[in-house]
Amino acid sequence: GGSGNFGIATAFTFHLHPIGPDVLFGPTFFALEDASHVLAAYARASIDLPREASVWANIMTAPPVPILPEPVHGTKVLNLVQCFNGDPDQGRDVLTPLYGGAKPLGDGLARRPYTEAQSFLDAAYDKGARNYWRAHNHTALTPELINTLVDLAPSMPTPASEILIVQLGGAIADVPADATAFPHRDVPFVSTPGVRWEDAEDDAPVINWLQAASARLAEHAIPGAYVNFITETAGTGAVAYGANLGRLSEIKRLYDPGNLFRANQNIAPSAEG
Repeated sequence: GGSGNFGIATAFTFHLHPIGPDVLFGPTFFALEDASHVLAAYARASIDLPREASVWANIMTAPPVPILPEPVHGTKVLNLVQCFNGDPDQGRDVLTPLYGGAKPLGDGLARRPYTEAQSFLDAAYDKGARNYWRAHNHTALTPELINTLVDLAPSMPTPASEILIVQLGGAIADVPADATAFPHRDVPFVSTPGVRWEDAEDDAPVINWLQAASARLAEHAIPGAYVNFITETAGTGAVAYGANLGRLSEIKRLYDPGNLFRANQNIAPSAEG
């Protein structure tokens, strides 16, 4: 664990779990004016989802996809990205309570091979763009937090910018906080504002927006963040690893005492041990 702090992995051994081969997977889009209502329903219903279900919410710019009417393209929307790894024929009954009765603008939820679902969003995060992400842990999606999330939507600076709401819990919370590098296992939701842009001349305004949005979301957050959603590298070890940082620093001293692997959310080697 600890991301790229200890060396280079030259081989992996995977323990496989039965799945599918088909799952119920896909996006369901809602108008921004319905976002507060849908997110409130999502906040209530997602806590009780079965282990087979995982749903992330995303405030974003509507892409030009066939499931959305053309007048919606380019507008700000809420997208629920849903995956149900149970019987696909039963998945809709499990997932639709998250909508709170709101009518979708477009629905791409469908039975798909798991391999298709796993790579479904690859094109949205292709290489070459400039990126800046932050993350915040939340004990709940409160009405105040939901209002802030929706209020930020109109000012997102680029079409590829987004505000993700990540659902955790489930099997993640089964693991003790001190068992792995990742300590935030009791957190049910993570918000992740992210910006993507192409031109270096836009760096300042885009980054300024992200930092301001992050500060507003932090008002509703508790300490800590998931390391893969942190762009900064300096001073983020305690944020990412919490109480586990001391043990990780001791391991770093054993395996990389010169801190060769430091272009990351760095774990500095302990001075002594």
